[in-house]
Amino acid sequence: MTKRVFEDPGHLPSRGTWDPGQLPRQRKGVTPQMHGRYPDYDVLEQADHWDEVTRRLVLDRVHNVPPLRFFDEAQARTIGAFCDQLTAQDDDPKIAVLNYLDEKLYENKGAGYQYFDLPSDQEVWRTVARGLDEEARKQGRDSYAFLTEHEQNELCHRFAKAELYGAAWATLNVSRAFKVCVRDVCEQYYAHPWAWNEIGFGGPAYPRGYAAFGNPDLGEEEHWEAKEAVDVDAQKDVQAKGLD
Repeated sequence: MTKRVFEDPGHLPSRGTWDPGQLPRQRKGVTPQMHGRYPDYDVLEQADHWDEVTRRLVLDRVHNVPPLRFFDEAQARTIGAFCDQLTAQDDDPKIAVLNYLDEKLYENKGAGYQYFDLPSDQEVWRTVARGLDEEARKQGRDSYAFLTEHEQNELCHRFAKAELYGAAWATLNVSRAFKVCVRDVCEQYYAHPWAWNEIGFGGPAYPRGYAAFGNPDLGEEEHWEAKEAVDVDAQKDVQAKGLD
Protein backbone atom coordinates (compact mmCIF):
# COMPACT_ATOMS: atom_id res chain seq x y z
CA MET A 1 0.00 0.00 0.00
CA THR A 2 1.39 3.40 -0.98
CA LYS A 3 1.67 5.85 1.87
CA ARG A 4 0.11 9.25 1.32
CA VAL A 5 2.16 12.28 2.29
CA PHE A 6 0.44 15.51 3.25
CA GLU A 7 2.22 18.83 2.66
CA ASP A 8 -0.49 20.81 4.45
CA PRO A 9 -0.90 19.99 8.19
CA GLY A 10 -4.49 21.21 7.93
CA HIS A 11 -5.34 18.19 5.80
CA LEU A 12 -3.87 15.58 8.09
CA PRO A 13 -6.06 12.57 8.95
CA SER A 14 -7.93 12.28 12.21
CA ARG A 15 -6.66 10.33 15.19
CA GLY A 16 -7.18 6.62 14.92
CA THR A 17 -6.18 6.57 11.23
CA TRP A 18 -2.66 7.93 11.71
CA ASP A 19 0.31 6.79 9.67
CA PRO A 20 3.77 8.34 10.17
CA GLY A 21 4.10 8.57 6.39
CA GLN A 22 1.30 11.12 6.45
CA LEU A 23 3.34 13.63 8.40
CA PRO A 24 4.51 16.74 6.52
CA ARG A 25 7.55 16.42 4.29
CA GLN A 26 10.74 17.73 5.83
CA ARG A 27 11.65 21.12 4.35
CA LYS A 28 14.77 21.80 6.42
CA GLY A 29 17.53 19.42 7.37
CA VAL A 30 17.10 15.65 7.28
CA THR A 31 14.81 13.26 9.12
CA PRO A 32 14.48 9.52 8.60
CA GLN A 33 12.36 9.09 5.46
CA MET A 34 12.09 12.89 5.21
CA HIS A 35 8.87 13.41 7.14
CA GLY A 36 8.15 14.54 10.68
CA ARG A 37 6.33 16.81 13.08
CA TYR A 38 8.90 19.61 12.73
CA PRO A 39 9.28 20.11 8.97
CA ASP A 40 11.02 23.49 9.24
CA TYR A 41 13.54 22.56 11.92
CA ASP A 42 17.18 21.56 11.49
CA VAL A 43 19.13 21.05 14.71
CA LEU A 44 22.43 21.45 12.87
CA GLU A 45 21.65 25.13 12.47
CA GLN A 46 22.48 25.34 16.18
CA ALA A 47 25.99 23.94 15.70
CA ASP A 48 27.67 27.34 16.12
CA HIS A 49 26.28 27.49 19.67
CA TRP A 50 27.98 24.24 20.72
CA ASP A 51 31.49 23.97 22.09
CA GLU A 52 34.11 22.66 19.68
CA VAL A 53 34.34 19.15 21.13
CA THR A 54 30.56 18.69 21.03
CA ARG A 55 30.27 20.13 17.53
CA ARG A 56 32.98 17.83 16.21
CA LEU A 57 31.38 14.77 17.81
CA VAL A 58 27.86 15.53 16.51
CA LEU A 59 28.95 16.38 12.97
CA ASP A 60 31.15 13.29 12.85
CA ARG A 61 28.10 11.18 13.56
CA VAL A 62 26.36 12.69 10.55
CA HIS A 63 29.21 12.62 8.05
CA ASN A 64 31.28 9.57 9.03
CA VAL A 65 29.25 6.38 9.26
CA PRO A 66 31.50 3.70 10.79
CA PRO A 67 32.31 0.56 8.77
CA LEU A 68 31.05 -2.86 9.80
CA ARG A 69 33.63 -4.74 11.87
CA PHE A 70 31.68 -6.83 14.39
CA PHE A 71 28.94 -8.57 12.39
CA ASP A 72 29.76 -10.80 9.46
CA GLU A 73 27.91 -10.32 6.17
CA ALA A 74 25.00 -12.63 6.97
CA GLN A 75 24.57 -11.29 10.50
CA ALA A 76 24.70 -7.70 9.24
CA ARG A 77 21.98 -8.40 6.68
CA THR A 78 19.72 -9.88 9.35
CA ILE A 79 20.39 -7.36 12.10
CA GLY A 80 20.16 -4.47 9.65
CA ALA A 81 16.66 -5.53 8.65
CA PHE A 82 15.76 -6.07 12.30
CA CYS A 83 16.97 -2.57 13.26
CA ASP A 84 14.97 -1.04 10.41
CA GLN A 85 11.88 -2.91 11.58
CA LEU A 86 12.26 -1.76 15.19
CA THR A 87 12.74 1.86 14.13
CA ALA A 88 10.10 1.75 11.35
CA GLN A 89 12.64 2.84 8.75
CA ASP A 90 11.24 1.47 5.53
CA ASP A 91 12.50 4.11 3.13
CA ASP A 92 15.53 6.33 2.59
CA PRO A 93 17.10 8.33 4.09
CA LYS A 94 17.72 6.04 7.03
CA ILE A 95 19.83 6.40 10.14
CA ALA A 96 22.53 3.73 9.89
CA VAL A 97 21.60 2.12 13.20
CA LEU A 98 23.29 -1.15 12.21
CA ASN A 99 26.66 0.56 11.71
CA TYR A 100 26.58 2.46 14.99
CA LEU A 101 25.46 -0.67 16.84
CA ASP A 102 28.24 -2.64 15.17
CA GLU A 103 30.76 0.00 16.31
CA LYS A 104 29.51 -0.16 19.90
CA LEU A 105 29.79 -3.95 20.01
CA TYR A 106 33.17 -4.00 18.27
CA GLU A 107 34.59 -1.46 20.73
CA ASN A 108 32.86 -3.23 23.64
CA LYS A 109 31.18 -0.06 24.88
CA GLY A 110 28.59 -1.73 27.08
CA ALA A 111 25.74 -0.23 29.07
CA GLY A 112 27.64 -0.67 32.32
CA TYR A 113 25.54 -3.62 33.49
CA GLN A 114 24.66 -7.13 32.38
CA TYR A 115 21.61 -9.22 33.20
CA PHE A 116 22.52 -12.21 35.36
CA ASP A 117 20.75 -14.62 33.01
CA LEU A 118 22.18 -13.30 29.75
CA PRO A 119 25.65 -13.57 28.19
CA SER A 120 27.61 -10.54 27.00
CA ASP A 121 25.89 -8.04 24.72
CA GLN A 122 28.03 -9.30 21.85
CA GLU A 123 26.84 -12.86 22.35
CA VAL A 124 23.23 -11.75 22.79
CA TRP A 125 23.26 -10.02 19.41
CA ARG A 126 24.96 -12.92 17.63
CA THR A 127 22.41 -15.30 19.11
CA VAL A 128 19.52 -13.05 18.10
CA ALA A 129 20.83 -12.95 14.53
CA ARG A 130 21.01 -16.75 14.49
CA GLY A 131 17.55 -17.09 16.03
CA LEU A 132 15.89 -14.70 13.59
CA ASP A 133 17.38 -16.58 10.65
CA GLU A 134 16.23 -19.89 12.11
CA GLU A 135 12.70 -18.51 12.28
CA ALA A 136 13.00 -17.31 8.68
CA ARG A 137 14.03 -20.78 7.52
CA LYS A 138 10.85 -22.18 9.08
CA GLN A 139 9.04 -19.97 6.55
CA GLY A 140 11.21 -21.08 3.64
CA ARG A 141 13.61 -18.11 3.58
CA ASP A 142 17.35 -18.14 4.17
CA SER A 143 17.41 -14.94 6.20
CA TYR A 144 15.17 -12.71 8.28
CA ALA A 145 16.03 -9.99 5.77
CA PHE A 146 14.26 -11.97 3.02
CA LEU A 147 10.93 -12.11 4.86
CA THR A 148 8.18 -9.73 3.78
CA GLU A 149 7.72 -6.57 5.85
CA HIS A 150 4.60 -8.09 7.40
CA GLU A 151 6.44 -11.30 8.28
CA GLN A 152 9.32 -9.37 9.81
CA ASN A 153 6.88 -7.31 11.85
CA GLU A 154 5.04 -10.40 13.08
CA LEU A 155 8.31 -12.01 14.12
CA CYS A 156 9.27 -8.84 16.02
CA HIS A 157 5.96 -9.01 17.89
CA ARG A 158 6.60 -12.64 18.82
CA PHE A 159 10.10 -11.73 19.98
CA ALA A 160 8.71 -8.85 22.07
CA LYS A 161 6.25 -11.23 23.74
CA ALA A 162 8.96 -13.88 24.28
CA GLU A 163 7.05 -16.34 22.08
CA LEU A 164 10.16 -17.78 20.41
CA TYR A 165 11.37 -21.18 21.52
CA GLY A 166 14.01 -23.81 20.88
CA ALA A 167 17.34 -23.81 19.02
CA ALA A 168 19.12 -20.46 19.48
CA TRP A 169 16.31 -19.08 21.65
CA ALA A 170 16.76 -21.90 24.16
CA THR A 171 20.13 -20.40 25.12
CA LEU A 172 18.65 -17.01 26.11
CA ASN A 173 16.12 -15.40 28.35
CA VAL A 174 14.17 -14.24 25.30
CA SER A 175 12.26 -11.50 27.08
CA ARG A 176 15.40 -9.91 28.47
CA ALA A 177 17.21 -10.33 25.15
CA PHE A 178 14.52 -8.25 23.46
CA LYS A 179 14.97 -5.54 26.09
CA VAL A 180 18.70 -5.45 25.34
CA CYS A 181 18.00 -5.16 21.62
CA VAL A 182 15.51 -2.32 22.05
CA ARG A 183 17.83 -0.52 24.46
CA ASP A 184 20.77 -0.68 22.06
CA VAL A 185 18.77 0.19 18.94
CA CYS A 186 17.04 3.16 20.57
CA GLU A 187 20.36 4.39 21.95
CA GLN A 188 21.93 4.46 18.49
CA TYR A 189 18.86 5.87 16.75
CA TYR A 190 18.24 8.75 19.13
CA ALA A 191 21.91 9.67 19.36
CA HIS A 192 21.71 10.83 15.73
CA PRO A 193 20.87 14.43 14.74
CA TRP A 194 18.36 13.22 12.14
CA ALA A 195 16.34 11.72 14.98
CA TRP A 196 16.67 15.01 16.89
CA ASN A 197 15.06 16.75 13.92
CA GLU A 198 12.31 14.17 13.94
CA ILE A 199 11.40 14.76 17.61
CA GLY A 200 12.24 18.46 17.75
CA PHE A 201 15.13 18.03 20.19
CA GLY A 202 17.26 21.14 20.52
CA GLY A 203 20.54 19.30 20.76
CA PRO A 204 23.28 20.06 23.29
CA ALA A 205 22.48 23.11 25.41
CA TYR A 206 26.10 23.67 26.42
CA PRO A 207 27.44 26.32 26.66
CA ARG A 208 24.38 28.40 25.75
CA GLY A 209 22.00 26.86 28.28
CA TYR A 210 18.31 27.62 28.72
CA ALA A 211 16.88 30.99 29.78
CA ALA A 212 13.10 30.58 29.30
CA PHE A 213 10.81 28.79 31.72
CA GLY A 214 9.51 26.61 28.91
CA ASN A 215 5.73 27.09 29.02
CA PRO A 216 4.65 27.37 25.36
CA ASP A 217 1.17 28.59 26.38
CA LEU A 218 2.78 31.65 27.97
CA GLY A 219 5.24 32.25 25.17
CA GLU A 220 8.14 31.06 27.27
CA GLU A 221 9.86 28.88 24.70
CA GLU A 222 13.41 29.50 23.60
CA HIS A 223 13.43 31.32 20.26
CA TRP A 224 15.48 28.55 18.71
CA GLU A 225 13.28 25.63 19.79
CA ALA A 226 11.42 23.57 17.18
CA LYS A 227 7.84 24.42 16.31
CA GLU A 228 5.52 21.41 15.95
CA ALA A 229 3.42 21.42 12.77
CA VAL A 230 0.89 18.77 13.82
CA ASP A 231 -0.90 17.85 17.02
CA VAL A 232 -1.42 14.12 17.26
CA ASP A 233 -1.08 12.34 20.59
CA ALA A 234 1.01 9.33 19.59
CA GLN A 235 0.21 7.36 22.74
CA LYS A 236 -3.56 7.76 22.37
CA ASP A 237 -3.35 6.99 18.66
CA VAL A 238 -1.44 3.77 19.28
CA GLN A 239 -3.93 2.74 21.95
CA ALA A 240 -6.87 3.50 19.66
CA LYS A 241 -5.38 1.16 17.06
CA GLY A 242 -4.79 -1.56 19.65
CA LEU A 243 -1.06 -1.54 18.94
CA ASP A 244 0.18 -1.06 22.51
